[in-house]
Amino acid sequence: MNFNKDILPHLLAIVVFALTTIIFYNPVFLDNKELSQHDIEQGIGGGKELIDYREKTGKEGLWTNAMFSGMPGYLINTQWSGDLLQHIQRGLSLGLKAPARYTFWAFISFYILLLSFRVRPYLAIIGALAFGLNSFTIIGITAGHIWRIVGMAFMPLVIAGVHLTYSGKKWLGLGLTSLGLGLQLRSNHLQMTYYLLLILLIYALFILIKAIREKQFPVFLKHSLLLIIPLILALGSNFGKIWTVLEYSKYSIRGTSELTEQQIHKSGLDKEYAFQYSNGIFEPLTLLIPNILGGASQQELDKSSNLAQALERNGLPRRQIDEQLESVPTYWGDQPATAPYYAGIIVFFLFCLGIFTTDRYTRNWLVSIFTLAIVLSWGSNFETFNYLVFDYFPGYNKFRSVTFALTIAFIAMPLLGFIGLENFLKGDKISNQKYLKYAIYITGSILLLALFYSWIGSFRGAIDERLTNLPEWFLQAVRSDRARILRFDVIRNLVFVSLFVFILWRLINQKFNYILALVTMGILSTLDIGLVSDRYLKDDMYKRKSRKEIFSPTEADKAMQSTDAIHYRVLNLQNPFIEARTSFFHNSIGGYHGAKIRRYQDLIERHISPEINRFIENYQNGAAAFQNLNVLNMLNTRYFYAGAEQTGVFVNPFASGNAWLINNIKEVQNPDEEINSLSEIDPAKTCLLDISKFQVNQKEFSSEGTIRLIEYKPDYLKYEASLSDKGFAVFSEIYYPIGWKATIDGSPSDIKRVNYALRGMEIPSGNHTIEFIFEPASYYTGNIISLTGSVLTILFFAGTLFYSIKIETKKED
Repeated sequence: MNFNKDILPHLLAIVVFALTTIIFYNPVFLDNKELSQHDIEQGIGGGKELIDYREKTGKEGLWTNAMFSGMPGYLINTQWSGDLLQHIQRGLSLGLKAPARYTFWAFISFYILLLSFRVRPYLAIIGALAFGLNSFTIIGITAGHIWRIVGMAFMPLVIAGVHLTYSGKKWLGLGLTSLGLGLQLRSNHLQMTYYLLLILLIYALFILIKAIREKQFPVFLKHSLLLIIPLILALGSNFGKIWTVLEYSKYSIRGTSELTEQQIHKSGLDKEYAFQYSNGIFEPLTLLIPNILGGASQQELDKSSNLAQALERNGLPRRQIDEQLESVPTYWGDQPATAPYYAGIIVFFLFCLGIFTTDRYTRNWLVSIFTLAIVLSWGSNFETFNYLVFDYFPGYNKFRSVTFALTIAFIAMPLLGFIGLENFLKGDKISNQKYLKYAIYITGSILLLALFYSWIGSFRGAIDERLTNLPEWFLQAVRSDRARILRFDVIRNLVFVSLFVFILWRLINQKFNYILALVTMGILSTLDIGLVSDRYLKDDMYKRKSRKEIFSPTEADKAMQSTDAIHYRVLNLQNPFIEARTSFFHNSIGGYHGAKIRRYQDLIERHISPEINRFIENYQNGAAAFQNLNVLNMLNTRYFYAGAEQTGVFVNPFASGNAWLINNIKEVQNPDEEINSLSEIDPAKTCLLDISKFQVNQKEFSSEGTIRLIEYKPDYLKYEASLSDKGFAVFSEIYYPIGWKATIDGSPSDIKRVNYALRGMEIPSGNHTIEFIFEPASYYTGNIISLTGSVLTILFFAGTLFYSIKIETKKED
């Protein structure tokens, strides 16, 4: 084995990737700061109860009452002792902190992908930097979409393994596929896995076509069957996670609604919700010109901007001008909120070059998936295709934010680009000059058209209609700045691509040193992408404060925490369903999560939100009227949070408590009747029971007696009950059909679903101890299977790697 040839380039790649990561995230390493990420902070708030329970007991809670009155903790904060791949992932980090490690993983993964397509290592380094630093990844990191980014980071590793399997290095390919897919699935982001599946299916289709034409179908079939091995191993190593997610999805908003009027959507998300973020037809041009539609929803403008001058002309003081310039509505596209996903003008140029220099199967595969990504990202702006996909592609209706389909494009563009560049450098001079001109014509034409548009366009956008409170001179100045920042980006990109083409032209004409040319092209490509991504990774996003300190208790929080109740709920009247700060300190009626329990979402839409609005209206009119809030009362909403001061807390005297005894059961025939009847009953005396699903021996009960909660844990509740006669208890806990078990004095007892979403139970007369415990087989059995799968995956990868190295060594001998 030759050190300079076989080892040095890879060591250099690791060093370059590590240094680039450290430089890009320098406040993390040099100033010991942490990146402030919205979704991560919300996740900490939502997972606080589970984290505290783990630190206190060493056990997993699995269920949390901190969000949406109770839900499984699988997608919030659950650790798996059987997950051994986490140690492999940690080793691949080389000690780098989050979020820098995610970018480092992307570098390594894409580097291996390019190597698998026989791109020379030094070009592969440049291509990996281009992939890891794109703004799609960086914006996702700043937003806190960590598992989406991790899922994307390991996608190239899987593609590399599959390609090697079909390309004659089957054992190395199978081992790499098993490890890569295991790590990718570990991210638990099924939307990214779905896109990976689309990439691989289209890849396999073109390999199949090639195999048939070359009469190699048996070989194709053999390799395809062999790929079942890493698939089984990867699924096995993540079996518990996959099982719990699939199990829960049926009962979440991703599953089928039981309400008649919503069954038109069958299962999955509502179309309007799923396609809320859809690219406009021209919006994918941000891949090569980030500010073509004004950039992010709101951007900071400098003091030389047209808006700054207009504000100054209209007499605004300097301080107010500075404040206005910090957040300007520069985006003029159709989405409610966005940030531009930039792949790089040099990457786009190379993508165009690769179309002409790459073999037809690779080219057609990558151009096809690139086109598919663009079309899918259009969402509702191309209904003919995308609604068909939404309705008939299995599982596709579980996902929202269709712009994430651009994940596919961010893999296809640099992959085809750098394969194409490798072939270009191996090609003959005459062909290269011709292909180079073609790529220049395509890229240059688009940039020049955009430059021309910057002078003639109106730059009026959908957001302008929502800014009618602003004077016309303000809007005109903003539109002028939209043109200005577009013009700047076009000129900037013309400079970058011109310098890159100049070096490439000189190189193929042997008028530029090869090593110097590679270094210069690498610097240009990295700066092109990195400088745009850096626009969205500002210094003020880094904080010295520990993540555990991101939320500080207010006087209102302290007042609520001083209660002697061991379990109660709080309603934050300020955007309760898109925040998890309340969950950090209390058990919340609201929360921040994209997969609430479906029945709870139904309660929010039908009752909770209307009751909140009614409460606010009544309070403003001088009457709180807590007694009329049936659903909030039955959820044991003891406190209403309206502000940080102690006076911002309203105590609800009509909260039903942890459990209560009712007088009678009102039978209903179906879920529609059940949810509609909630406003018609007094939940303190009557409960609703859907007799199509549950049965009781009697409908009338004595409410004489007591029942109280004496012990609370996230996944365990213990009550003491004393009844003079047989009774029926309603518990202010969310009903979930899987995993929860109940006992009365140690003997199993049935849990009924009552009041559409709560638990109910028949209790015999006398003194009793009632216990609820959450023990889902999907976690406990799944964890054992995951452990077995992880061990087998690691052994399989190690064995195939050793065998492949042994074979390569023999060939060299």
